[in-house]
Amino acid sequence: MMTRHRLTISYMAFVLHRLSGIGLICFLPFHFLVLGLGLEGEAALDNMLAYTDQPLIKLGEYILVILFSLHLLLGIRVLIIEWMPWPDRADGQGGLRAGWIFAALGIALILGWIFIDGVIA
Repeated sequence: MMTRHRLTISYMAFVLHRLSGIGLICFLPFHFLVLGLGLEGEAALDNMLAYTDQPLIKLGEYILVILFSLHLLLGIRVLIIEWMPWPDRADGQGGLRAGWIFAALGIALILGWIFIDGVIA
């Protein structure tokens, strides 16, 4: 049930941080699989790297960069909340929290765009 306190920007940042972490955890087995193929030999790794040239895999890499950027920046936001003193606002809006949330979203999208621009070019 969506209550009023769950509609704040701080709660949405909490959800984004958790979902990006879950997305990164889902990526890890595939990453270890590719690393394991490198141990099996050069041919197996080359076949997998050729497979990664597909557009759907490139989209997945783009999403992965955005997830990593979001998780990193929203994690920094959590550290700032833990360590920095600031006035507590009852509505949970604005201030340093909102600035970090919008900055994290913006930087994650910019890094994703830079990544996809380098992959396509």
